Amino acid sequence: MLEIGKINTLQVNRETDNGVYLEGGDHGELLMPKKFVTEEVKEKGEAEVFVYTDSEDRLVATTETPLAMVGEFARLTVKATSTFGAFLDWGLPKDLLVPFREQRSKMQEGNAYWVYIYLDLLSNRIAASAKLHKFLDNTPPEYEKGQEVDLIILEQTDLGYKTIVNQEHSGMLYKNQVFHELELGSKTKGYVSKVREDEKIDLLLDKPGYGKVDAISEKVLNELKENRGFMAVSDKSSPDMIQAMFGISKKNFKKAIGGLYKKKLITFESDGIKLVE
Repeated sequence: MLEIGKINTLQVNRETDNGVYLEGGDHGELLMPKKFVTEEVKEKGEAEVFVYTDSEDRLVATTETPLAMVGEFARLTVKATSTFGAFLDWGLPKDLLVPFREQRSKMQEGNAYWVYIYLDLLSNRIAASAKLHKFLDNTPPEYEKGQEVDLIILEQTDLGYKTIVNQEHSGMLYKNQVFHELELGSKTKGYVSKVREDEKIDLLLDKPGYGKVDAISEKVLNELKENRGFMAVSDKSSPDMIQAMFGISKKNFKKAIGGLYKKKLITFESDGIKLVE
């Protein structure tokens, strides 16, 4: 089934001077312009293409990939504005429209905004909306504690970082759980700390509980080996010192060295920790 605004693998029906026509099922044939037609496409008789509508609302296929597809969030830059709305650069020749009704405030040329890419089912046109709340949290968040999720860092607030979770939900990384600066718009892995009764999602960058200690323990052991088996750091050291040396919280550091001590891999000295030979 053809999906407008996404990548499709379509069969070649026929070749013309303008390119090839691909099988679009209920949507009929659609043209892939000649400049995108490779020898591989001719040999295989199929093409992997992104499908969207041109300026005359005809379905076309391209091997170019946009910066974001239907059903995704992205931070895109306004190329121009008009009486219809704002036009965003999304990596294709035809710019992406944000109608005025889908803007939170009037968009300005040259500025970048977070938007959601959607398909208008009546016109088959792809458009964007800056009203993200309409597209987030529409289904109950069914996550387990410790579950790994994909995050987009959306916004920094006094509490921490607002995020988009798995392209479906909103979540929060609290600042006391973030030990390095995060770049807005960046994508990273995270872990669910808990889903609250109000269905808000609290997140962590490190796996909660003892599951993370093993990775941290390995890091501590490696640091000890690189420093001839001794480091002047202990559970009495300041959080800032531990963060600077290992890039982790003092809580996780204490768990790690406690586990290493129980395994008889390190000993506690008066002025630090020592690797057992």
